[in-house]
Amino acid sequence: MSSELSAPPILSTPAEHTFTDDPTPSSAISQTKRPHRPDHELYEVYEIARTAAEIRQNGWKRIALQFPDAMLPDAPWVVSALSSELEKDQTEVQDQSRRLYILADTSYSACCVDEIAAEHANADGVVHYGRACLSPTSRLPVIHIFTKQTLDYDAIAETFEKEFPEKAAKVVLMADVMFQEHVGPINQLLKERGYTNLIATEILRDPTGAIPNRKLVTPDASTNLNEYHLFHISTPPTSLLLTLSSRLASLRIYSTPSSPYTTTSTPPDPSATPGLLRRRYALVIRFATASIIGILVNTLSVKNYMSTISTLKSQIAAAGKKSYTIVVGKLNAAKLANFAEVDGWVVVGCWESGLVEQEGLWKPVITPFELGLALQGDESRVWTGEWWGGIEGVKDSLVTNGNDEKSPKQEDMVKLVPEQVEGGVEDEESEPPEFDLRTGKLVSHSRPMRVAIRSAPRGGPEIEVASLSSNQGTTSSAITKRAVGDVALVNGVASPGAEFLRSQRTWQGLGTDFGIENDEEEESTVVEEGRSGVARGYTVGQDQLRA
Repeated sequence: MSSELSAPPILSTPAEHTFTDDPTPSSAISQTKRPHRPDHELYEVYEIARTAAEIRQNGWKRIALQFPDAMLPDAPWVVSALSSELEKDQTEVQDQSRRLYILADTSYSACCVDEIAAEHANADGVVHYGRACLSPTSRLPVIHIFTKQTLDYDAIAETFEKEFPEKAAKVVLMADVMFQEHVGPINQLLKERGYTNLIATEILRDPTGAIPNRKLVTPDASTNLNEYHLFHISTPPTSLLLTLSSRLASLRIYSTPSSPYTTTSTPPDPSATPGLLRRRYALVIRFATASIIGILVNTLSVKNYMSTISTLKSQIAAAGKKSYTIVVGKLNAAKLANFAEVDGWVVVGCWESGLVEQEGLWKPVITPFELGLALQGDESRVWTGEWWGGIEGVKDSLVTNGNDEKSPKQEDMVKLVPEQVEGGVEDEESEPPEFDLRTGKLVSHSRPMRVAIRSAPRGGPEIEVASLSSNQGTTSSAITKRAVGDVALVNGVASPGAEFLRSQRTWQGLGTDFGIENDEEEESTVVEEGRSGVARGYTVGQDQLRA
């Protein structure tokens, strides 16, 4: 029984809704009701005088100003105030060529410096406002303005005394970078109230430190952090919460209204972090049987991200698995779902953006640290409770050849070759069977690149171990070619992704309805030039059309 439609379905946004409120506003903007503040207060909050002084000192002419979503409403005021402050300098020739640009949308996470957007404006440097991960940049210099936020010291001291009634408690005082300047005075106030084992912290741009981007203000260099509790002012990001929970005895959080990570009226419960770590370990176990791994680039600004990608490729290849590098900008479930052949993702990003929430995602998304665990065998994989979310500390399994280019180590290359043991049986065939610990099912395809080597024709072209590419018999005109085994080749290189496209995708692209039989290539049709130009005047081929 068919039903009739009274009106055609709406496939796009109705015209009358074009200029109404955004139905899916940014969470940061929707949750932040910014009160009106006088100019003199904003002048101090955004440190206009210091910013202008550093811009003059650096000699920047084109300056990019990067704001998080919650601070974008203040961006026009900041531009006006900063321009006025820069014009006050009468000791040098008036700089009419100075230009300020607002980076209204970041390509990746707001905590990182968006060098890509800044380079679109040909900026000499970036002024980054608000919370920052302090990861070193790769191309442009940056001025960090954390903004000055107010705190009620007495309220913090009262909360601290409730959390730690013993005056001899060993506690490390830490705050979000937006509030870090208050740690010293609060530490002094608590000591006046009788606390004797407090350690204050200071900002130090070192994400790999025992406490990321902090140093301990203590004369004792041999401090054992496992004996200390942490009192954190402002809600930390989840990645920092997981990192600190594995390095200190316990965590206490003092929530502040200005925290960009406060999504609810109550702060997160640090006692829930063991459960979060167990979920991360469950993802590692799920990832262990992945055969095709996507390297998900979540930054183009953090220093050394390219060398990290090369290192991850080498580690994945040494495990007999296939990797593909993908750049999609800001992550969401819909983008990743387009790559159905990928069994799991590893994120290359800063130590905060490397942690991706799994809600709505079809395949697991893990960090490089977790990938190292997933690639280990079940007999050697040990979960110690340690956790890290960034690309820093990734073990380099690459060596440098004579051309200063990185290539897999010889021992990693040998792992890809199935060795012959007594009786003519290949070493890999003698290995114990591999099972998915979640489902209990046998996994026979977790190392597709080793299968590709065994599937290569014995009397055919020689296949290199490192790249799995044919030295002869292939040309660049070969789009996808079936191997003798079960894995397709692209230009002679084994490609599980191409095999998935050939065998499992229901739609394989234009022109595939006829198929390719017996290695015969389908004849191409003439490509016609389409419409080009702008809306006020299109060009179709040699004809000129007017809109």
